[in-house]
Amino acid sequence: MARRKSTNHSQNSSVPDAYIAGAGIVEEEKITSTLEKNYMPYAMSVIISRALPEIDGFKPSHRKLLYTMYKMNLLTGGLTKSANVVGQTMRLNPHGDSAIYETMVRLARGNEALLHPYVQSKGNFGKAYSRDMAYAASRYTEVKLEPICHELFRDIDKDTVDFVPNYDNTTQEPTLFPATFPTILVNANVGIAVSMASSVCPFNLTEVCDTAIALIKNSNHDILSTLKGPDFPGGGFLFYDESELQKIYSTGRGSVKLRSKWTYNKEDNCLEITEIPYSTTIEAIIDKIVECIKQGKLREVSYVRDETGKNGLKIAIDLKRGSDPEKVMQKLFRLTPLQDNYSCNFNILISGTPKVMGIREILEEWTAFRMECIRRRLHFDLEKKKEKLHTLMGLQKILLDIDKAIRIIRETEAEVDVVPNLMIGFGIDEKQAEYVAEIKLRYLNREYLLKRTHEIDDLQSSISEIQETLAEPKKIKKIIIAELKETAKKYGQPRKTLFYYASDIKEEASEDDIPDYPVHLFLSESGYFKKITPASLRMSNEQKLKEDDHMLCHLETTNRIELLFFTNQQQVYKTKASEFTETKASVLGDYVPAKLNFSEGEMVTQLTATSNYDGDMLFIFSNGKVARVPLAAYATKTNRKKLQNAYSAKVPLIQILHIPDSKTTCSILLRTDGNRAIVLDVALIPQKTTRDTQGVQVITLKGKHQVSEARLLSAEEAEELKKYRIKTIPAIGSIAKDLPETGQMSLL
Repeated sequence: MARRKSTNHSQNSSVPDAYIAGAGIVEEEKITSTLEKNYMPYAMSVIISRALPEIDGFKPSHRKLLYTMYKMNLLTGGLTKSANVVGQTMRLNPHGDSAIYETMVRLARGNEALLHPYVQSKGNFGKAYSRDMAYAASRYTEVKLEPICHELFRDIDKDTVDFVPNYDNTTQEPTLFPATFPTILVNANVGIAVSMASSVCPFNLTEVCDTAIALIKNSNHDILSTLKGPDFPGGGFLFYDESELQKIYSTGRGSVKLRSKWTYNKEDNCLEITEIPYSTTIEAIIDKIVECIKQGKLREVSYVRDETGKNGLKIAIDLKRGSDPEKVMQKLFRLTPLQDNYSCNFNILISGTPKVMGIREILEEWTAFRMECIRRRLHFDLEKKKEKLHTLMGLQKILLDIDKAIRIIRETEAEVDVVPNLMIGFGIDEKQAEYVAEIKLRYLNREYLLKRTHEIDDLQSSISEIQETLAEPKKIKKIIIAELKETAKKYGQPRKTLFYYASDIKEEASEDDIPDYPVHLFLSESGYFKKITPASLRMSNEQKLKEDDHMLCHLETTNRIELLFFTNQQQVYKTKASEFTETKASVLGDYVPAKLNFSEGEMVTQLTATSNYDGDMLFIFSNGKVARVPLAAYATKTNRKKLQNAYSAKVPLIQILHIPDSKTTCSILLRTDGNRAIVLDVALIPQKTTRDTQGVQVITLKGKHQVSEARLLSAEEAEELKKYRIKTIPAIGSIAKDLPETGQMSLL
């Protein structure tokens, strides 16, 4: 509950009684009501008035800036200082000069963030592909509108869109731009609102216009046939996945895979990256490459540097002698943002309501919007022509007797009576009379008057044509198609982002990314893990452990080995030795429960290493049963990190043993707390395919005795203890007279 306390004014006699009423009373209010009254208006404001683009392709901040520049005559005039534009824009957008200037930077040609920039720039505007390349202050840079902005503002002064008062009601601003092409799809637009976001990828202008035309002509048009795929300003290559593109086109959601453009400089033995994915930056790529080099994942790379300059983007990656450029590049694609994904979420405001739409629906909405713009423009032109026709009809009546009109004006004593006298003399209305009265004396010749009256026929024909167009939606669509063709012809450009296909992908085994070298793996009973190289172990082999902690296992293997950590909660966690950092014997090492996100109270009971999941796992339980499960039962096709039901939970577990090779003869020793023991060949225990099986009875227990020890025997040990060997199971076992006590208890 939210509490609200009224201020107590009872001691202040000057406070009116209206303020004293209810003073000091604490009112309880549901938190949901507080959120609804206080938070929801803010959330809706962010969604509607700030973060999401509308059907004209702009957010309010973009629209306010561009309209200000339009009113400053920067569409046809010369360049002006950016600071001037920022200052003027604050009349419409009172959010501070820095926010306005950042908006301008992104719209500018110099920043290279848009496929078709709207702002022509002079000076340093930074680069969209660089995180650290800062743009110059607004007092140093100059701007004006790009020619393509003619298409944004065409007929904006002909009532094609609605205008609303600005924040202080001193001027008017448009709610939308009457753009003649679908700007929403031509330039990238990303916004994060409250509980929703938008990410519209850019498409080639010519392809968008062709698709819009095709959909106007045929609503069932195959969009993929004309709209090949996104086209990013940074170029690069896009993976042509037809099913994914169809998904994006139909639902408005999905992602596309982008790759960098590269060449191999044989003379310098280096890879040169000249175009990168739109979703990343030079610095992010270099940082990741350096990180991979430090981790030993890119042993073929000797150095990486940024050579971006006046000639454009360039990252140079020096290779070591003998490295295969193609294989190194494929590895770089897997390990770094040189290959990246761009997520699409076509969330657009339609009449103030956010809506996720596919390409077809977006173009249908834009066509409806554009038809309304043209309809309003035609109505505007129609009214203007009707008004002019009306005045010319009055002039036509004057033409019948010019001398009479001159005589009426000359004989009228007061100026205010001129218009009324003309109205009476010729039977015309006030507007017609006003037009006649305003004609200059030099124009009162028959030639001028005849030219004006000849316009009547043209106006009548034009008015009739406009009225027919307004009555026929097909004719309005023809106007839209003509404008789209004109825009595509004037501003269209070749694709910057080209395609690559599945046949071009040369995937290498992911293990090749992991350096392979010998390591020693140590696991303590309390769960501390160490990966130590042989060289480091030779320098110091005294293991540091916590008090009362002991080593559970020690394995000599390689860095590429896969690890299985069995826990006391019948679960197994899978990872690789390469995921752990190299350490020394003098440190505690990695705490496995924290590293692998164990559940509360979960501890490691055993560690198994494998490269191919050969062999068997033996689970020895306190009731004398042993389960033999193939290690392959723990292999998964997907990269799962955690498997449940790794072994049976019905009886306490005594030991977990790994038999590396099922075909090799192997013996194990089982001992009870009643001092009986058996030695048996693992082949006597049948395999079970179910991981949580209880297994088979191996040793027969009497009374309340339990199994207390289980371990693998070497060939020499098996020979020494052959008197305990059994040939069938289960068996009672023999009294263990010459076996030392190990004190081994349950693992749980």
